[in-house]
Amino acid sequence: MIKQISAKLLREMREGEFCNSQRLPREIELAKQMNVSRTLLRDVLAHLEQEGFVTRIHGVGTVINHHVIQVKNRMDIETEFLDIILQNGYQSKISDICVREEKADKYISEKLQIGEGTEIIRVCRVCTADGTRALYCEDVLEKRLIKEEYTLEDFRPSIFQFLKKCCQLEVYMDLTQLHAVAANEVVASALALSPGTPVLNMEEVDYDIWGKPVFYSSQFFVDRFFEHTVMRKKL
Repeated sequence: MIKQISAKLLREMREGEFCNSQRLPREIELAKQMNVSRTLLRDVLAHLEQEGFVTRIHGVGTVINHHVIQVKNRMDIETEFLDIILQNGYQSKISDICVREEKADKYISEKLQIGEGTEIIRVCRVCTADGTRALYCEDVLEKRLIKEEYTLEDFRPSIFQFLKKCCQLEVYMDLTQLHAVAANEVVASALALSPGTPVLNMEEVDYDIWGKPVFYSSQFFVDRFFEHTVMRKKL
């Protein structure tokens, strides 16, 4: 519910009723407008403040940070691949997807904290921007986590939806590393590039609430299609 109300309020600040306002109405008024309790609204505002979209100042109110709201793509906020492409102004689509059963090598075993040779599932996707290959992703998870029968189509929406539906798991947080790399033959072929073409690589390990790795992801972005921004606040 918090995410749904947050998204609704964010739309109002970006392009709706509050797009030209410096501050949001008082909590009691805003709660009535959003048709939610003041308790829920406070949780929503706390969530939006944590992500930098608003700043709550005692004696002033809730200030809208339009300079943050207008950013197309935030790397510090988890966003689905297709939504990332949409936010950068292109039509998005998954053009290719394949699922392979493999054995964990040393690298994957270290990332997922499992033994070498453990059965894993590797999901490879290519996403297009206006019909051009723009993003290649490989998601890897331990096979034993899957509790339900699945088909290829179950992986198409997103790995997060698959985890919720077929593994009864939800991701709590991730740690991501960024690298500028030269596309190897696999990546170059997937993105229709020449081998050696520079691409941005994001390596990500997602964890559950207990700090156990749930899946590993390696994502490769064709530079001309993406604008990445990171928001950092002084503590």
